[in-house]
Order: sequence, then C-alpha cells, then structure tokens
Amino acid sequence: MKQWIRGWSIAAKLFALQLVMIVALATLAVLWIWADARADVERDAAAKSLAVAETLAADPFVETSLGTTDPTARLQPYAVDVMADAGVDFITIMAPDRTRYTHPDPAQIGKEFLGNIDRALEGDAFTETYTGTLGPSVRAVVPIETDAGELIALVAVGVTVSNTEVALGGRIATVIAAALAMIGIGAVIAWLLSRYLRRVTWGRGAEEMSRMFSYYEGVLHSIGEGLVLQDRSNAIVLYNDRAAELLGLPRRDRRDPGHAAVPLADLDLPPAVAEVFGRSDAVVDEIAITPTHVLVIDRDLIVSQDRGRGGGLIGSVTTLRDHTELQELTGELETMTTLSDALRSQTHEFANRLHTIIALIELDRAADAAALASSELALSQALADRLLSAVEEPVLLALLLGKAAQASERGIAFEIDLPARLEATSVPARDLITIVGNLIDNALDAAAATPAPRVDVAVELTTHELRIAVSDGGGGPADADRVFELGVTTKRAAGHGIGLALVRQTVVRLGGRIGVHGSTFEVTLPVTTSSATPAAAAREVPDA
Repeated sequence: MKQWIRGWSIAAKLFALQLVMIVALATLAVLWIWADARADVERDAAAKSLAVAETLAADPFVETSLGTTDPTARLQPYAVDVMADAGVDFITIMAPDRTRYTHPDPAQIGKEFLGNIDRALEGDAFTETYTGTLGPSVRAVVPIETDAGELIALVAVGVTVSNTEVALGGRIATVIAAALAMIGIGAVIAWLLSRYLRRVTWGRGAEEMSRMFSYYEGVLHSIGEGLVLQDRSNAIVLYNDRAAELLGLPRRDRRDPGHAAVPLADLDLPPAVAEVFGRSDAVVDEIAITPTHVLVIDRDLIVSQDRGRGGGLIGSVTTLRDHTELQELTGELETMTTLSDALRSQTHEFANRLHTIIALIELDRAADAAALASSELALSQALADRLLSAVEEPVLLALLLGKAAQASERGIAFEIDLPARLEATSVPARDLITIVGNLIDNALDAAAATPAPRVDVAVELTTHELRIAVSDGGGGPADADRVFELGVTTKRAAGHGIGLALVRQTVVRLGGRIGVHGSTFEVTLPVTTSSATPAAAAREVPDA
C-alpha cells in the first residue's frame, strides 16, 4: 500500500490529501455544530418545560383542585389541554410522596413518579434529563406552595428526547447539506489545483522529481562548458560553476534550493556577453571577448510545443566555450607559418641568386659574382646579427625575424629599433606572440596600401616596463576609440576584426596599457627582467 502510494504523482497526492483534509474538516464541523445544536435544543426544551411548570405551580386552579377529595378528576383534563397547547410531552402533578395525580398515560396515575424530586421538596425548581416511563426526557420539577409557603404538591413538565431529536434533525440536515456543498466545492478546487500541478510537473512523482533534480544538478556542474539558463524576460535563472568562472559571477550554493531569476541589469557582465544575453534570437558560434577570456557562444531558444502544458517560449539555454588557449595557439601557429613561409620564400630567392652567381662565374665574371654574393649575405646577416646580439627573448627574436622576412617578401621596408640589450622578461611567450604578432600584421597590411610601404617597430625595456610601438606609413584608423572592439576592421575580407580585440584583452589581463596615436600603436606592459637591476649588479661587483 505504501509503495503504491509512493508511485503517485505530486498532483494525485495533493488532490488526495486535500480531499481527505476537506472531508475531515467538514466532519469535525458537522460534529461540532451537531453538539452545539443539540445543546441548544435541550436548553430550549428545559427552558420551555420550566416555564410551563412554573406557570402551573402558580395557577390558582391547580392549588384549588389539589384541595378537593379527588384532584385527578379536575387536574387530568386540565393537564391534557395544557400539554396540547404548550407542546410538551407530559405534565405530571404529584403529591409530595411521589403519587401521581396526572399523567399522559392514565394507567400511570396513582403510581409513584420516577425521577429526582429532592431539590423540589426543599423548595427549589430545577431541570434535568431523566429516563422515565416515557423514555429519556428533558424535564423541569417545580414545587407547588400555598401563599403561606406550605409545600402541597409538585409539578413535573417534560419533553421526550425523541422530540428534541426531531427538532434537532431539521437543523442537522441543513448543516449536513452545507458540509456536503463545502466538500464538493473543495473537491473541485483541489481537482483544478491538482490538474495544474499535473500539467507543470508532467505527471511526475515527488521521488522521481527529486532524482531528476539530483541528476540534472550533477550534469550541470560536471560539464566543462559554461551553461546559462534564462527565462522569457532574459533574466538569468540558473548557471553552472564553469559559467560563473568564465563570466566572473558568484558561485551558486547547491544546498540552496531557491534560485530567484536575476535581471541582466543586476549582474556585472562583460558588455559583449551582456549584448548576446539580451537578445531574443538564437546564436551560433558567436565570439565574445571579455577581459580574461575569448568565448564562443551558442544560444538556443526553449519552446514547448504542447499547448496543454503551457506551450510557447519558455526561455533559452546558452553554452559558453572558452577558446582563449585555442586563440593563443592559433597565434603561435600563424607565427610559425609566417616563419615557414618566409624561409620557403627565401629559399626560392636564394636559389635564384645562386643560379645568377653560378652564371656569372661561368661567364668568367668572378668579381661580379663575389660582389653579389657578399652584398646579399651582408644585408641578411646584418639584421640577424643585430637581433641575436640584442634580444635575449627567443620568442620575440623568432617573431621579429619572421616578420622581417615576411615584410621583405612583400616589398615593405621593415625597421626595428632595439636597445643595445633586451633581456628576457616575465611576459608569457603566448602573450608576446598575440600582442606583437597582431600589431605587426595589421601594420604590414596597412603599409601595403601606401605608396612607400614602411613598418617601424620600436622595443624599449626599463626596470619595470616593456614598451612596444608599431607604426606604418598610413594615416591610422579612422575611429581610434572603436578599433579594439570585436568585429571592427578596415579590411574587406571576412574573418577579420578579432586581432586587435585579442591584443587589448591580453594587455588588460597583463595589467598594461594600449593606445593609438595616428598610425602608431603603443603597448606598455609591467615586467620583471631575468637579471638583477643595475644598482644591484653594481653592488655585486667587488672593489678593485
């Protein structure tokens, strides 16, 4: 039985519970009203009996009749008439020794009265419920006294319990009808409520829903992607731990079952993410760059097709994938690709030059061949020697060499301004590739469209800062304030507009600054170098 009830849905259990409660309350109400009505009827019967008895006790005809030799002859007809007129069941006039002078049953006349008369013999009138010859009755017993105060007889007037129950029955019928109406109305209301619950809970039981909630909570917190649920108004209803980490939101307490929807305006979301969350359409693989992450966002609308179960738009579910590392690896790959392409181009160019030198030698022009070979070697070796002697950061060194080769291949003058010694810094290699690589790529593309293409790269290292400035021969971006926003680009080809946004994100994450002055992009990063400061180094040198 218990197992069978456990399988009921929440709606069925609630309906049964409400119906039982309604019936129980209605039954208690009927019993209380019945007891109260019975007490009222008995009080009315006692008051009526007492009034009739006191009237008879004060009637001079009764006192006169008691003084005759045959009181019954005069009092019996009188008592019968009074019973009919007053609506009582019996009137018994008796001697102080209980001998009846009157009774509804003439055969009982002359016999002893059954009941309590002690208080009446003492001169007090009283009422009681007693079982006599006519059955249980509510009766009043009153002494009959002369003007001198002498007790000469007693009068008992009563109403049988059966007649009080008849009077009570009419009132109880009304109460029962009202109780049944209350049960019916309550049952209809409980049924409507259970029907609503059955619709919203899909007919599932409490145990089943508890298990489902546990499963869903486990899945929600175990997946590696961020998950955000929103309602019809785009307020955030639920999010998992990964979403909290990616969006900088406070973590939810799993032990707290109540999660009120939070409007977007109340959350400090990155603008790019807030813009996507505030929309009402689906989103596929949209990129949003926050100060710390590169997110790929997918958003699906949740629509119920069942009109009977609250069909229509319910809300939306948004997944957040962190592509920060992927973008960094992509930047590294692009840098390696640049180096590879540059080396391949140089190999092809050197092969052509080698063929030219061989041809000059075959033409017996050895001096010209030697001059051509030495000039080309000096040009390429000069830049390599300069970088190798000045730059101790291998990633930056490789990146600058590759970009220099790429610029040479595209016919763009590439000038590098370096200090005499550039030590390795605390800036992560991936971040250097992202910042320097994207800035130089943008500069090369901008310079290629100018009559005299030229790109200048200046690197300066102080005790606490690394400054990188990249400029080209163009006029600079038209809107310097928006150039770092995602999707803003001056290039016509698709897929651009993310490089500078990644640069700004990386600089902000590292605690640095970035600015645009005409066609010059300048980045300043806080760093620590690999060697001691000059002052510290001087202290380590022993005196001569």
